[in-house]
Amino acid sequence: MLLYRSERSRWGSGVLTRLADDLRRSFPEVKGFSATNLKYMRQLAAAWPDETSLGPRGVDQLPWGHLRTLLPVEDATRRERYIRAAVDHGWSRHVLVHNLRTNALERSGTQPTNFGRLLEPDSAALAQELTRDPYVLDFLAVDDDRGERALERAMVDRIADTLRELGTGFAFVGRQVHLDVNGNDFFVDLLFFHVEQLRYVVVELKRGEFRPEHLGQLSFSVAVVDDTMRLPVHAETVGLLLVTGKDEAVVRYALGTSSAPVGVASYDLLPPELQRALPSEADLRRALEGAPG
Repeated sequence: MLLYRSERSRWGSGVLTRLADDLRRSFPEVKGFSATNLKYMRQLAAAWPDETSLGPRGVDQLPWGHLRTLLPVEDATRRERYIRAAVDHGWSRHVLVHNLRTNALERSGTQPTNFGRLLEPDSAALAQELTRDPYVLDFLAVDDDRGERALERAMVDRIADTLRELGTGFAFVGRQVHLDVNGNDFFVDLLFFHVEQLRYVVVELKRGEFRPEHLGQLSFSVAVVDDTMRLPVHAETVGLLLVTGKDEAVVRYALGTSSAPVGVASYDLLPPELQRALPSEADLRRALEGAPG
């Protein structure tokens, strides 16, 4: 009714304010009739004009705070994707806000991997769903020049945020997990277990650009974890290598020669909006070249 009257009577914000006051006086025991909420109600009706679409599309399964978070999303297809994901995975409002801000669904399943070559089709498709590219680690507040161990410590210190960024279903197993191979000591940077897919996920961190030899260390760790920790009911162990940057062609050739199911993704320590505001490397180079000596 708010939408109908607004479109036909050209109601302004003053009308909604007076209406909110009237509703509060008429129904003092009922909360939620502020002018701001009335505006949100009108936006909700505009976003989902067909009343029959509410139930089947999952909107009625989300709390009001979730719906207010989704209303600014103008792309209806994108909005519906996040509604369905929030319902299916039980996202809190905080998680929904984070995933919208970082375009989590748009990044999901995009990491280059060799899962299709080394895993059965169904298992490969599921494992691919675990991946993102890039991973946004802006919550760590770590300088770009800090080492890999500092990143590991920061991720463990902020483990709730780390798990949220990895995605639904990840559980933390340990940092610098010890692997004993015939008396030789090896360590996994970060080890996770996915409770929905029932598989170990080995995560290795590398500063700087991707190099093919990075996959050798990760593949070794994946093979050892799969052989010594995986139970018969578990799915195949996979590995995720996170690097500062990568050349797609180099990654493709390296993945083609790897003997373990692994993927390569980049990670960002700055929020996307700040990255877009910063000058690119090419812009800085041109500025330096044009500067007086």
